[in-house]
Amino acid sequence: MKTCDVCKVRPAEIYQQHSNRKLCKECFIEDISNRIVNEIKRWDMIKSNDVVMMALSGGKDGYVMLDVLSRYFSKSNKLIGLNIIEGIHGYNKEEDAKFLVNTAKELGVDIIVTSIKDYIGYSMDEIFNKSRESKNYFTPCTYCGASRRRIMNYYAREMGATKLATAHNLDDEAQTAIINLMKGDINSLLKQHPNASVADDNMLVKRIKPLRKIYEWETATFTFIRKYHIQQTECPYIELAPTLRAIVRRELYKYEKENPGILIKFIETLDQILDYIRPQEISTKLNRCIKCGEPTTLGRNLCKLCELLSSIGIENPNYTLRIPKKVI
Repeated sequence: MKTCDVCKVRPAEIYQQHSNRKLCKECFIEDISNRIVNEIKRWDMIKSNDVVMMALSGGKDGYVMLDVLSRYFSKSNKLIGLNIIEGIHGYNKEEDAKFLVNTAKELGVDIIVTSIKDYIGYSMDEIFNKSRESKNYFTPCTYCGASRRRIMNYYAREMGATKLATAHNLDDEAQTAIINLMKGDINSLLKQHPNASVADDNMLVKRIKPLRKIYEWETATFTFIRKYHIQQTECPYIELAPTLRAIVRRELYKYEKENPGILIKFIETLDQILDYIRPQEISTKLNRCIKCGEPTTLGRNLCKLCELLSSIGIENPNYTLRIPKKVI
């Protein structure tokens, strides 16, 4: 059997297409870990004494982020995990959260487990059922994304976090960039830069994406090697309609297969381009939602979440969460 191209000792078991290297399990884990840590250091994502809240769904990407950040940053930084149960039948069940909590404990990280129903008063299934009954129909991802973003920021703010880490991988970032370009959404594209301006609002916690240069297949392989119990079930709502993201994802996968490394080159080039145009960023000042008091963009009276919920008849959501004195 061929030996690893890095250590020259252990047997090679993984072919890393974009680097054209055959790696052993140990060198593969080290490569992924080093690339994540280097990306964090390159953009100064985590400073000394930052309190970092990690959004962890229980999927492969979140487990990789939990693993690497706990091993490399737990001594200099307080790390807290947040798991949000969407309330979708057969998906992100509470049993999966238990595995995440136990793994986090082994790695020395406390976890908060909450749900969309706790915050809004309705589960995702209930919200989407109400949207079907109304004339104002949006995709389930729209409601879920707005709800999750609100809950993540709420907990990060209330728990004193200075950074909110999400586990978006390279595939996610490339897809989002293409979609933003296709829609002509320059402001959202600018926000993808690691050093994008933070809104001038103390109610928002700065977000970071440590896995933005790691392929999806790499996070899957990482968790397989570590034997983590990841959530295997895919969200059932994804199959309801072929979203633009699904189409872009399919095409990018094809291009990457034909040209290994093209996604990394794309994101690195995008970073360079955004460096040139970032000085022209528009004002980052925000309004307050007249209904819930949370930040919203200039020119809007309602935040996105209040607008979405009002459109389907949910006029008085709970908008409350229990802030634990001690996390799990």
